[in-house]
Amino acid sequence: MTPLLTISGLSKRFGGLIAVHDVTLNVNEREIASVIGPNGAGKTTFFNLLTGIFPADAGEISFRGRRLLGLRPDQIAAAGMARTFQNIRLFGAMTALENVLVGQHASIATSYLDALLRTPGFLRQERAAVERGRFLLDYVRLDHKAAEIAHNLSYGEQRKLEIARALAANPALVLLDEPSAGMNPRETEEMCDLIHRIRDELRISIVLIEHDMPLVMSVSDRVIVLDHGKKLCEGLPAEVRTNARVIEAYLGRNVAAKLANALDVAVEVRT
Repeated sequence: MTPLLTISGLSKRFGGLIAVHDVTLNVNEREIASVIGPNGAGKTTFFNLLTGIFPADAGEISFRGRRLLGLRPDQIAAAGMARTFQNIRLFGAMTALENVLVGQHASIATSYLDALLRTPGFLRQERAAVERGRFLLDYVRLDHKAAEIAHNLSYGEQRKLEIARALAANPALVLLDEPSAGMNPRETEEMCDLIHRIRDELRISIVLIEHDMPLVMSVSDRVIVLDHGKKLCEGLPAEVRTNARVIEAYLGRNVAAKLANALDVAVEVRT
């Protein structure tokens, strides 16, 4: 199977800080891959490199067989890669529906003159855009909030709206940056369901950054661990969860050693 996304030797330095170092990985069609790691591991910088916000210092990125390095963020989005952000970036003074319509701008083929004169072709595309926008709001369970101003939505609803706007671009791959951040348990459960439905029903691949380990372990086909910008390991959720190097990266060497000793003692007591 040819990977949807191929990353080879990706690196980025900010002065003396190496934020991402020689990262190589693939993402397959209809796969949910999670990128985890302690704070400062380089996860969001990694997303920013993939989407053209930061230029890479070294490496290659190929998406659907097309080289992405050097392309602008809008060109990468038009190629079929969309994203959400760790800090929500909605148009707060616009309605939920208007935010989703913005996500479709790249697929609107009419000119400024068509829009000014409101030609039949423009009106057809406008109606189609509104119909799809309402479908996506319904898909993320926000159809009843279509006319609501975005900054009046709850935090969890704003997260869902960002995902709907990303989906509006008709992507083959969506990058989700901490989609469950700030959510309560019910909202997190709904987010798990939404992530699965996007992959299974819309057939869109997903790469997510997430700190909620129960969510990561429940939705991921594969988990990639970054630490100090380097890929520490990757594998199935069950493999990564018990990896000693991952535990050490999250807890520190001393705490990890104490935890390992405690587990050994617990096993001896049981036996």
